[in-house]
Formats: sequence, structure tokens, C-alpha cells
Amino acid sequence: MQQTIALPLRMLIWAVGGCVAGFFAITWLTWAVEARLAITPVASQSPATARVFASDAAIMVKYIKPDKTGDFEATVVRLKEALERTNNPERRQQAATWKVFRAAESATNGDAVYVFLIDPAVKGADYAVSKILAEAFPAEAQSLNGRYTDSYSTGQSIVDLTLVASLGSGGPR
Repeated sequence: MQQTIALPLRMLIWAVGGCVAGFFAITWLTWAVEARLAITPVASQSPATARVFASDAAIMVKYIKPDKTGDFEATVVRLKEALERTNNPERRQQAATWKVFRAAESATNGDAVYVFLIDPAVKGADYAVSKILAEAFPAEAQSLNGRYTDSYSTGQSIVDLTLVASLGSGGPR
């Protein structure tokens, strides 16, 4: 009888431990990106802001007000539509390597955390969301951009990445 109770209890302890470890890993990653790498958050995007990467890959960490996640995600849906509709080969190439993630945990201040992962980055291409939306939806551009920028809490952190090693097969180095 004791062994049948002990196994579920051990499994519960491992599960809770895994959740706690995951929380600390995300907290450490945020700290490493902002503090250790001395990356300073930038203000939310304005229509004139270009977002061009000359690196191999990029990460954009976006801090969104908890009550504005619906607006932010709706804008991401429109961004996807814009990239799917375009006849511009550079935009299609951007879409093929651009992923958007939402962190399972909130930031320490309660903000929702989203990550744009661009790997590989299309060198020289402008990733400004406002510009892409304006190209695809000129009549809606102002309202879409307003909803997008109003969703930001503390801006975003942008990290250009240079490939050091690819540990999987078939990659460079």
C-alpha cells in the first residue's frame, strides 16, 4: 500500500520541480538577455522605425499588457495574412523563417511575454511590423499599428545573433 502511494507522490514532486525549474529558466533567460548582454529595451515600434538585421538570426522579446494580449495576437494574425498575401519574394522569405511564441510564464510585473524568433534572418530585409501591415492593408494601417503599439507595456528587447555552431546535422560549422 505504501509503494502505491509513494509513486504518485514522487511523480507529483518531479512535476512540481520541473515547473519550478522551467520558471527559473525563463526568469534567468530574461535576465541574461537584458542584464548580462546589456541589451536595453527599445520603445514600441513607430511607423518610421526600421527593423533590419545583418546577423544570422534575431530574437525580439516583446512585453505586452496582460489585458491587451488579444489585440497583440490579432495583429500577429494580420501580420501572417499580410506575409501570405504578398507577391514580394523577400517578404515570403521572411515569413518562412519567422515564428512567434508566447512564454508560458508572465514577466515579473505580470506582462505577457512574446518572442519573435527569426532564424535565419533575411539580411537587409525590414521586419518592422508597422511597415509590413501598411504595405498589405493601407486603409487599416493606422488602426492596426495603433492597436499593436498600445498593447506594449515596457517595449521590447532586440537581440541580433551570430551563429557560433550548429549542433544538429547538416548545418554550418
